[in-house]
Amino acid sequence: MFQIRFHGRGGQGTVTGAEVLSVAAFHEGKFAQAFPSFGSERMGAPVMSFCRIDDVEIRSRDPVVAPDAVLVQDATLLHSVEVFQGLRDDGYVLVNTRRTLDELGLDELVARLPRGHVRTVAATELALKHVGKPVPNAPLLGAFAALTGVVALGSVAQALRGRFTGGLGDANVAAAGAAYAALGGT
Repeated sequence: MFQIRFHGRGGQGTVTGAEVLSVAAFHEGKFAQAFPSFGSERMGAPVMSFCRIDDVEIRSRDPVVAPDAVLVQDATLLHSVEVFQGLRDDGYVLVNTRRTLDELGLDELVARLPRGHVRTVAATELALKHVGKPVPNAPLLGAFAALTGVVALGSVAQALRGRFTGGLGDANVAAAGAAYAALGGT
């Protein structure tokens, strides 16, 4: 089972990101579940959501405490919330920012995880360019597909088009594709 924990702030679509990722996994014939965990339910408050993906039925409904991957939608959470708590030793980290890993102060994390498992992507900027709004989900999911290979970019695109119709769907797919390419996906 591959477990993903999303960290963001209320209003950023953290829950939507987990849901779209679970649908992408369904498109590949996998089992998946997505669910949120709210603290104070207000705009800007830290929010977590979870996604599990497996080849067999998933029975667990508990929060993800030992994630295989952590996606951080808001880099300001890095030093105010324990976003990496429980992260597996072979885990993946994806942070939405233009800043470098050195600038973020993640040297210890980079040294602990396998080479290339901690990456950044300017997801908000890509969303602004392609979608016209600062919603980093689609680019983060495209980058996640490139980084981990857990789901294919085509499945992410199919899930995005199912969630967002017409031109908005196309714009989100373009943003996901741009992030996928930025992380070296082909």
